[in-house]
Amino acid sequence: MTAFPQTPELETACCAPLVREPLAAGQARDLATMFKALADPARLRLLSIIASHQGGEACVCDLTEPVDLSQPTVSHHLKILTDAGLLTRDKRGKWAYYAVAPQALDALGEVLRVDHGKGPTSCC
Repeated sequence: MTAFPQTPELETACCAPLVREPLAAGQARDLATMFKALADPARLRLLSIIASHQGGEACVCDLTEPVDLSQPTVSHHLKILTDAGLLTRDKRGKWAYYAVAPQALDALGEVLRVDHGKGPTSCC
């Protein structure tokens, strides 16, 4: 079995920011905005539908039926997700197309990721 060197870089890389050090006020505010946007079942479902939609983007017109909500309600939810940085919006003619902002999902996942000591080094 190969031993991995214990370096500060490796130890730092294995821990999520949440357990490595306290979040800065601005970072906590930004993350809270994203988590708050995802705390609604309809918005979480919309994000999932858009992420799994063919081409990775969806028009508002494609989203009302799957969530069984009116177009104005879907648009309201999409605005909240967009304002939180979870979606991008591209206006084409009279329709708006939405896509998931991968860097935002990466940020949410990264802050929650914790190594439970299964790797070559553990800092938790």
